[in-house]
Amino acid sequence: VASFLHTVSLRKTQGPANAMKRQNASSVVEFILLGFSNFPELQGKIFGVFLVTYLVTLVGNAVILTIIFLDQSLHTPMYLFLQHLSVVEASFSTSIMPEMLLVLSTKKATISFGGCFAQMYSILLFGGTECFLLGAMAYDRFTAICHPLTYPLIMNRRVLMKLVGFSWTSGVVMSTLQTTWVFSFPFCGPNEVDHLFCETPPVLELACADTFLFEIYAFTGTLLIVMVPFLLILLSYIRILCAILKMPATIGRQKAFSTCASHLTSVTLFYGTACVTYLQPKSRYSPDTKKLMSLAYSLLTPLLNPLIYSLRNNEMKMAAAKLWQRHVAAHIP
Repeated sequence: VASFLHTVSLRKTQGPANAMKRQNASSVVEFILLGFSNFPELQGKIFGVFLVTYLVTLVGNAVILTIIFLDQSLHTPMYLFLQHLSVVEASFSTSIMPEMLLVLSTKKATISFGGCFAQMYSILLFGGTECFLLGAMAYDRFTAICHPLTYPLIMNRRVLMKLVGFSWTSGVVMSTLQTTWVFSFPFCGPNEVDHLFCETPPVLELACADTFLFEIYAFTGTLLIVMVPFLLILLSYIRILCAILKMPATIGRQKAFSTCASHLTSVTLFYGTACVTYLQPKSRYSPDTKKLMSLAYSLLTPLLNPLIYSLRNNEMKMAAAKLWQRHVAAHIP
């Protein structure tokens, strides 16, 4: 989704030379991912770091899914949302990391036209879904703190499934529209994508067509997919803050803050890295610097979210300790 924020800066115009090039060149059937080919001595070191990052991401999210699944006390809306968020994070990382590791381990990494389509689709799907899931989780916290007596009625299982279904459906619709539109443009060559994976901006730069209408769509999509959930989160936390400040007891305030701390940290990480990556002036940075900034967004959030929700959440830590005692420590002689 954050690729929207970068795509809106693209504007391609076609001259006579480009028109002749489109007539003489054959259609692209595969793309070459350049990665950090300008620094071959660096790729081996980065490969090791990214491999460890990917494995830790998968293990962390798998642990969260397992703990919530096995502990009945965590079968509440907040943790069921967290289950879906863990699935999104692990899937988002998987859609990027294997191809990225391949790029870093070979001198000339290629990806088929269809493979590039599938990767871009997955990135947009899971990125868009995460935006709306974070918004739904903010609404859940708002309901729990501002309407505690009616919370079970408001956030019942039917409402929960509707919010989850809407989040996934929004991701599917957005990724289908954008990916289909991007790959409907003609690609005549060159076919070198100056990136580690098939993200929208570097792929769109290779299109042999005017992309002005797509830029309008990208801007509109940015407002709907990114800003709407963000505004929902912002309004929810303004109401939550007002409600907390009205609480007479200090212990009640601390408990309310603690229930929101993990989600608020996750939101800050998600939108913070996206803004740092895509809202900075692009002319100042080299292509390799842009790649590193993009990696900050695509790798840090899936890696750190499991740590945020496990280390900063007392209920998760207690559930993990209980499951360890029941299923592991009890079988150790």
